Amino acid sequence: MRIFTLTLCLFSITTPLIAGEVISLFGGKTLKGWTNKEGNAPGAGWKVEDNCIVRSDKAGDLYTQQSFKDFEFSFEWKIVAGCNSGVKYRVADYSGALLGPEYQVLDDAKWKYEPDHKGATASLYAIKGASKCKTLKPVGEFNTSKIVAKGNHLEHWLNGEKVMEMDIGSADWNKGHSASKFKKRPDFGTKKGRIMLQDHGGKVWYKNLKIREL
Repeated sequence: MRIFTLTLCLFSITTPLIAGEVISLFGGKTLKGWTNKEGNAPGAGWKVEDNCIVRSDKAGDLYTQQSFKDFEFSFEWKIVAGCNSGVKYRVADYSGALLGPEYQVLDDAKWKYEPDHKGATASLYAIKGASKCKTLKPVGEFNTSKIVAKGNHLEHWLNGEKVMEMDIGSADWNKGHSASKFKKRPDFGTKKGRIMLQDHGGKVWYKNLKIREL
């Protein structure tokens, strides 16, 4: 006799947060408002094509000039097969290192990651995996993502569904954080900082990058 198990995936619905004005971080024409790590002009491998920010060649990471602490940030992205990228936020100096929590952007299939792996798409990289029931578009198609950061509360959304949430300082956070490479930085994820698009190999497109402070 075979026994079948049914995995029930529950996605919570969040009441819209009261927020300020929505600000576009990319006008579709130039990289105005974006810099390299040192605050200078972005690396030559970052291009603007078809209203997208494109990592087309080795370029170094791309940072906003502005810093944010509490916000709702939405963006669309697509990748080529095998690509590894990510969106980091609250990127600031943590004990001498420029770090921030990361919304992972990855070709899960090529990397052979299960959907809820801590390094898979929409995970809080190295700390908590996204839902195993997330909906991820095929390579070459645009996904819609959102990051919510308010105080100690973090949320990652993918294609209209909340797939990861975490409270900094909670038992869940402490477990993941203590097992991660960030464990020696107890204030990790708590500071106001820049948003960063990661150059980690492979071509990636970002568009419709919009933020509102909370």
